[in-house]
Amino acid sequence: MDVMELTRELGKAIQQDDRYIAYNLAKQVNDNDAELNADIEKFDALRSELNEIMRKDVQAEDTDKLKELDESIKAQYQKIITNKNMVVFQAAQKSLETLINNINQIITMCANGEDPETCQPSSGCSGSCATCGGCG
Repeated sequence: MDVMELTRELGKAIQQDDRYIAYNLAKQVNDNDAELNADIEKFDALRSELNEIMRKDVQAEDTDKLKELDESIKAQYQKIITNKNMVVFQAAQKSLETLINNINQIITMCANGEDPETCQPSSGCSGSCATCGGCG
């Protein structure tokens, strides 16, 4: 079996991992959460409105509108990130990202000559990009 075939096998194993499955289930729940999606659309509309005002020269009368939009955006963002489905999704996403980061670190260490049987991914930043699988 060549490296590319082994990589595809790794891909299959990742898709069978509980962290991947949990992420996909949480994503589906979020996609089907009408209230969450409406909140995200409202957030996007508020940001677009803010960006539109920021593109033009801000006049004195716009200052109050900017403050109001800023407060609305912050409140809408807080509503989104505290949605129970979003909380579950973010935890599942972080878990999957940790798995993928660990895989990348091991691959990078092996490509740098370390022993595939003993090299261990680090859980934190050592400050050296030479042995890192990437920030994430």
